[in-house]
Amino acid sequence: MACSSGGQQAPIPSAGGIQLPQGTSLGGPFSLTDQTGRAVTERDFAGGWMLIYFGYTYCPDVCPTELGTMAAAVDAMGAAGEKVVPALITIDPQRDTPAQLADYVARFHPRMLGLTGTPEQVAEVARRYRVYFARVQRAEMTDYLMDHSSFIYLVGPDARVRSLFRPEMRPEDIAAAVAAQMGGAARRNS
Repeated sequence: MACSSGGQQAPIPSAGGIQLPQGTSLGGPFSLTDQTGRAVTERDFAGGWMLIYFGYTYCPDVCPTELGTMAAAVDAMGAAGEKVVPALITIDPQRDTPAQLADYVARFHPRMLGLTGTPEQVAEVARRYRVYFARVQRAEMTDYLMDHSSFIYLVGPDARVRSLFRPEMRPEDIAAAVAAQMGGAARRNS
């Protein structure tokens, strides 16, 4: 099934998302290109928060739904949402050019970033986030789809994943969990 979880079962998270087991590390360095054609790395977002979704612009169902949820969660946070950068990292760099991404992400949120790169760069960032993806060519279709895992990642100021949000989670629940993570980080840094 395209845009699926790849047939892999993930634990059902609480309303706050899936908390990573102690010692599990997701995220980290990346080198990609944004929708304006500018090279970016994780250092461009240092000290800030991100919500990241791995998907692609030709996705017929799951990606638009999850990007809409992510955008609604950022908006539901009010002023605190201004401190969160929503981003789509494509898993289909052959078709998702910067221009394609610019048109697509603008439909979801005015601050949403679209990130792409070479197939090698995309594979590397997907590996760091443990994202499953594979090209699927169905006999009845002239074009291909991408099968992929479907989580929204909350990335903290240190470029590490703080929480995962499962598909179809309510924007209000994501917003509350992100705000709690941000508040907890602020208290730890005080």
